Amino acid sequence: MPNAHFLRAPHVATADAPVRRDHGGDLDAAMAHFGGAAQDWIDLSTGINACPYPVPPVPEAAWTRLPTRADMARLAAAAAAAYGTTAPLVPLAGAQAAIQLVPLLDSPGEAAVLAPTYNEHRAALEARGWRVREATHVRDLAGADLAVVVNPNNPDGRLHAPADLLALGEKVGRLVVDESFMDMTPEASLAAYAARRGLIVLRSFGKFYGIAGLRLGFALGSGPDIDRLADLAGPWPVSGAAIAIGCRALEDRVWARETATRLKAEALRLDRLATSAGWRCAGGTDLFRLYEVPDAVAARAHLARAAIWVRIFPWSRTLVRLGLPGRAAHWARLAAALERRAE
Repeated sequence: MPNAHFLRAPHVATADAPVRRDHGGDLDAAMAHFGGAAQDWIDLSTGINACPYPVPPVPEAAWTRLPTRADMARLAAAAAAAYGTTAPLVPLAGAQAAIQLVPLLDSPGEAAVLAPTYNEHRAALEARGWRVREATHVRDLAGADLAVVVNPNNPDGRLHAPADLLALGEKVGRLVVDESFMDMTPEASLAAYAARRGLIVLRSFGKFYGIAGLRLGFALGSGPDIDRLADLAGPWPVSGAAIAIGCRALEDRVWARETATRLKAEALRLDRLATSAGWRCAGGTDLFRLYEVPDAVAARAHLARAAIWVRIFPWSRTLVRLGLPGRAAHWARLAAALERRAE
């Protein structure tokens, strides 16, 4: 369980100051301020697996014809098996596509988001006319027409038990659970319960499998909700290449097990490096770690001078988030930079 008291108050939007949609992966900003070319940088500002699934050869037909219903059904079946569910689901262009579509399932009302968290949920809801309030405890989401919980949470890794979330689902009009980082903790997933009325579960493919550019994710829910999301997404919501690669990867359970084991060990390795530099662990998952430091801006600038880019947050002056390095050379460069920080 992360140290939740490290988290600062979430940003409060007003008519004059909307939610800032900041994200990791913004190497353009790093290069603009610190120089260098993209190939010079180690980008640890995201939670994307730096050792991706080995992309297989893509059949020519995946590029030259539109995906068929049979193609989409095969991908859906592979995802259902991987996530341990019999609930209806729809493939989409990343969990992000689902985040943008879910606000359209109901007439706008009051939404509550467990925060601080991934800021696209609030931004997407407000863009569709929802009134959004933020809460720091699950119990405070009760009574909302729509509630959003990111589980495990980004950026602190808070993990909520299925029973607690299912109980919350009885106290809100609709419950959206974003499980983009759930692959390493499947026992906490609500995928098996996703067919319940009013529950929507989101899954990301690109983060765990490390192929974020493929733009693939899934929404799981009841039949009527998934049919509606499929209608909103249109007839070809994902590409033929995404279907071919997604099926192959989702069916490779050996790779998934081995990768989860590796990521767990490497998350602990990163914790050791960070704590040796005097940073304090404030949570995270096995794809990213969150640390408390005296000055987040200074810590990021120090690493940036070694061409290592990490994530900081507009609502905290002391929190830094790091993804896991992939190559041995990247681990060595990070270790050297952190060692200099400790001196």
